[in-house]
Amino acid sequence: MNKRILIALTSHDDLGGVEKTGYYVPEAAHPWEIFRKAGYEVDVASVRGGEPPQDGFDPADPAQVAFLAAPESRDTARLADVDPSRYDAVLYAGGHGTMWDFPDDPGVIRVGREVYERGGVIAAVCHGPSALVNLTLSDGSHLVAGKRVAAFTNAEEELRGVAHVVPFLLADRLVERGARHEPGPNWQAQVVVDGRLATGQNPASAAPLAERVVGLLAERRV
Repeated sequence: MNKRILIALTSHDDLGGVEKTGYYVPEAAHPWEIFRKAGYEVDVASVRGGEPPQDGFDPADPAQVAFLAAPESRDTARLADVDPSRYDAVLYAGGHGTMWDFPDDPGVIRVGREVYERGGVIAAVCHGPSALVNLTLSDGSHLVAGKRVAAFTNAEEELRGVAHVVPFLLADRLVERGARHEPGPNWQAQVVVDGRLATGQNPASAAPLAERVVGLLAERRV
């Protein structure tokens, strides 16, 4: 494989007319830092390419500051133009914007399918698992069918105050696709690994999820 990981971001910036949204910066920045420290080259892509909309930026966090200063975060590739054969893994970072553009985007689906079917790792955190809602394999089956997953929970959506705003409840939709959703305590790290699928529940899960991805890739290289 190529010692290269792709981080995929949303390009959607409107939270149902209630407020602005985008990708949640720490959910990309912390994995980016962890992957790079583990010796991986990291590319960043988004649904529409260019500079994606941001949410949740903390200027006191050096990892976030460094990520946003990196050229690849400010001028992202377009997912439709990405060559999946270059990547050992893809991480779908969260942020509420993903709920609108990840599920039906052909680039999101194509990249995930091809990386997985080549033996790579698929990871997603918080609302990033919205990329898995319609991600089918070449045989037409849903990637998540029969697999254990973590994702932003209905309870967390209620506590965030936007359960009535998002286009669907993520945990419920994943279950509809045949996944076994395993929720942890609200706002606490919860990472679930099932084979080459690794998912995290919320922002607190981003760093431990990235560490698990590095571990999975290391196991495949032994």
